[in-house]
Amino acid sequence: MTQLDHQDGLDSATDHEVDILVVGSGAGALTSALTAAIEGADVLVVEKASRYGGTSASSGGAVWIPNSEDARRKGFTDSPQDAHSYMSSLVGDTVPADRVQAYLDQAPRMLAYMEARTHVAYEACAYPDYCMDKPGAKTGGRTHDPSPIMADRLGTEFAKLEPPHPLVLTFGRFSWTLAEAKLMATMSPGAKPMLAKLIARYLADIGWRLRTRRSRRLTGGNALLARLKLSLDEQGVPIWLDTPMISLIRQGAEITGAKVFHGGKTVSVRARRGVFLGSGGFDHNLNLREKYLPAPTGRWSAGVVSNTGIALEAGEAVGAATDRLASAWRTPGFFLENEDRPRPLFMERSLPFSLVVNQAGKRFMNEAASYHDAGNLIYQANGPDAGTIPSWLIFDAKYRSRYMVGLMIPGAPVMDRFLPEAMRKILRKSTTLAGLAVEIDVPKQALLQTVDRFNRMAKTGRDLDFQRGESAYDRHFADLSVKPNPTLGPLEKGPFYAIPIYPCDLGTNGGLVTDAAGCVLDRQGQIIRGLYAFGNAASSVMGPSYPGAGATLGPAMTFGWIAAHHALGKWERRGRKRQVAAR
Repeated sequence: MTQLDHQDGLDSATDHEVDILVVGSGAGALTSALTAAIEGADVLVVEKASRYGGTSASSGGAVWIPNSEDARRKGFTDSPQDAHSYMSSLVGDTVPADRVQAYLDQAPRMLAYMEARTHVAYEACAYPDYCMDKPGAKTGGRTHDPSPIMADRLGTEFAKLEPPHPLVLTFGRFSWTLAEAKLMATMSPGAKPMLAKLIARYLADIGWRLRTRRSRRLTGGNALLARLKLSLDEQGVPIWLDTPMISLIRQGAEITGAKVFHGGKTVSVRARRGVFLGSGGFDHNLNLREKYLPAPTGRWSAGVVSNTGIALEAGEAVGAATDRLASAWRTPGFFLENEDRPRPLFMERSLPFSLVVNQAGKRFMNEAASYHDAGNLIYQANGPDAGTIPSWLIFDAKYRSRYMVGLMIPGAPVMDRFLPEAMRKILRKSTTLAGLAVEIDVPKQALLQTVDRFNRMAKTGRDLDFQRGESAYDRHFADLSVKPNPTLGPLEKGPFYAIPIYPCDLGTNGGLVTDAAGCVLDRQGQIIRGLYAFGNAASSVMGPSYPGAGATLGPAMTFGWIAAHHALGKWERRGRKRQVAAR
């Protein structure tokens, strides 16, 4: 059942037949399935896991989409020219220009289509692009946050929805919108009243409490996938759970379906109009990680554990080209006992009274940089004399009393004895910085000199070494009550703390090579008829870059939407209509 070879022709009768077979159930997969169904196709979704939603459901659910209608309504300024300048400066020649242009042109159209015809709903928010030094970067309006939805609208299907990542689900109960998460992370004015209000609503919802400890209110990736699932149910599109793809079926030069394992047997599914691969990357396939990703690596992905590279291996078996297999969506992260995935450090590094050092006790990065850049920097800076795997996030008692890290909620150091055991196991602590250096096995004098220099710069508000806090993104998750630089604050008050951090990822982003319509290409650059890929199953349109929050799901949904139109023969007609309208 694990052999991924292609089949020339059908060696047995077809067990099931549809227009479109979608492999995977994340945001891109379900967007493609829903679009195809709306356009009149008979669609089947197969999902390897016992729950639907994949990493999309466990994520923040944001999409990065320039020039959306909602952004314009909210007063954000953008233009196709600025969007193109920004992406071109990041992607360069690593991605064909027509793919980049297809994304920029079609992403806002996809979002408008989904919001008009389905339950999908997003809100443009004031979230800066990650690379504010690039031409065309914007301080807000391109990242869109899913609108919350109540879980009971799903009925019994809620129990089959992939839950949020433990990082996203605070206290195992609540999740947050992007705006709420920012308030909580920085403990800005309004954070405590907001939390009190949510807790009061949670406790008052007695009927729901009897069913689950989870809040009824879904946000982020769970909200997005709930909205997609509601829409799929209305269209009558089935999802076969616990159904891994075994192999693609090929007749001559065309992919005509796939063999899947369903209900305890192998089922041949014929797909008259195409097979869509939206099953994620290979982030939890240790053999493929060790083969392709930079060393060292391990089970360091925050993606769902069912992401094992089925699309990559099936595509390669039928001659598909691949690209950028050494690449991933990077993030610093740490590990807690009994959790199957690491916890990314998205916001905590931007907060004052903290810094990151290598094993030589020295800083090596702008700690407030985007998680993708910070994760890559950990790899790039790793060396024999100054190892960075792991590095150490160091903070003082003032940070401890104000901000949350992992399972450590804000509080006085005397509360440390009440921390969950999993957090205590990774936490290092000492009353002095010299003592902390011993605890984390870094040179004492080097650490003292590093913190002394950092403290002097923090008091002036200027990081002369790494320019922390100079960009709008740096300051987005900062404490504005701290002056003169809200991302900097001296580490002066003991006890001092440290946790080990690693170069983790949110998923791999190299994969099958596709064209501007999402069609998979073979090793000679020709279209493999009947086969499409998007999301982390395909080599990303973002190339080596991460333009902003939602740059993973935005392309997944957009190219899934394009693929559905193309497979049904409607994409060319849409293109001609646009050209006529433009004239």
